[in-house]
Amino acid sequence: MSFDPRQHRLVPDQRWFDDFTLGERFPLPSRTMTSGLFAAFQAASGDNHPIHYDAEYCRAHGLSGMLAHGYQVAIQTCAGAGLFPHMVEESLKGFLEQSSRFLHPVVLGDTLYPLLEVDELTPQRTTGILGLRATIHNQHGVQVLEGRHRYLLRKRPA
Repeated sequence: MSFDPRQHRLVPDQRWFDDFTLGERFPLPSRTMTSGLFAAFQAASGDNHPIHYDAEYCRAHGLSGMLAHGYQVAIQTCAGAGLFPHMVEESLKGFLEQSSRFLHPVVLGDTLYPLLEVDELTPQRTTGILGLRATIHNQHGVQVLEGRHRYLLRKRPA
């Protein structure tokens, strides 16, 4: 039996725009906001404000801990952390947009639980726009983020 790298997929059955339904949910892995993640985000972003990286500064300003940067929180909704992008390897044409609203602070040590849910299916001639509502809750059940992603997917070939 010969090996074909095109068949080496996490999700063997591909999905097309027509295969999705409103309300379908895609949970993403939970993640605890550790000091290592804070440091990695600081290195990648270049953000050097002490509210994100200096515990003494935060205490002096009455904060319970170092605050995660908003983008550090938003990236927890990255669809690539879950199965969705593996389902649409053949049909995905593009990632169109992303938005986020930050509803509650995230501090060092919080565990975040991201979820994507289909909330838009806008058919076009040969493609469709699939919208995903993005939410993140913390370990206390408090919603810390709400947002949206929109993707352009091909319809199933004839």
